[in-house]
Amino acid sequence: MTEPTPKRRKFITFGETIALAALAISGAGLWLAWKDSGKDGPTRIVEQKQAVPLTLRGRPDDDGRALEIMPVEPGHGLQSLTVTVKGGSPIDVGSDGMLAASDLERALGDVEKKSGAVSARVNARYVEAGADRSASRDYRIRYRWEGGGLFNGRSLRITGFSR
Repeated sequence: MTEPTPKRRKFITFGETIALAALAISGAGLWLAWKDSGKDGPTRIVEQKQAVPLTLRGRPDDDGRALEIMPVEPGHGLQSLTVTVKGGSPIDVGSDGMLAASDLERALGDVEKKSGAVSARVNARYVEAGADRSASRDYRIRYRWEGGGLFNGRSLRITGFSR
């Protein structure tokens, strides 16, 4: 005769309990995320770039007969530039940033013909990240006079540009 097999009760182990709890929590999180997904629109992940103030630099060109003025930051696109020397009339430089020494000489007027520096107000309109912006700041333009003699006049040469 055979003995009847005893009925065994299967208990849920501790590991299985934790797995079921994790499954329930994951399901609840998925449901909450799905429920809230249509309310706010797409999530914006990219940060907005902060505007960088316009700073200009100048480099004498053509042996000082011109001054190339350009933005330091490569993301700034120059649209127009106006240089006003103290006591002089404004010089429209344009978007190429080339200030001719002859224009500066006319703006200086009847100053003493010696080397030196002059304060100038630079007004600029530029584009940054697709937005039109404007800036105004004081700079120093350094120059020297050269030439002269019996029949030649003196001419102005630009030697530097700084804040």
